[in-house]
Amino acid sequence: MVIARGDVCWVDLGPIVDRGPAKHRPVIIVQSNDYTRSRLGRVVVAAISSRTARAGIPGNVFVPASASGLPKDSVVIATEVLTLDRDHIGEPIGRLPTPLMREIDSGLRRVLSL
Repeated sequence: MVIARGDVCWVDLGPIVDRGPAKHRPVIIVQSNDYTRSRLGRVVVAAISSRTARAGIPGNVFVPASASGLPKDSVVIATEVLTLDRDHIGEPIGRLPTPLMREIDSGLRRVLSL
């Protein structure tokens, strides 16, 4: 499977542990394409939630359903960045446009002090 930065994919994160992201949910690939094309078996992603009220939290980014391939409007949660085995990531269902990826980059820079 070929994945790229900006792809929206489904993953199974299992049960909730310490209030972190869980269950079958969408994620956005935030890792650079140089790394996604490499032999590394891990991929850096950010969780996506359908709880749009979370869009008001600094760093988070509102994503309309029309831009993501998801059935509902959603929010990329900048504080829920995960590294997952490539084998646990499903086929891409959509790819976010460049302007939204720039907003996500800005949110990640804010959260990670980059």
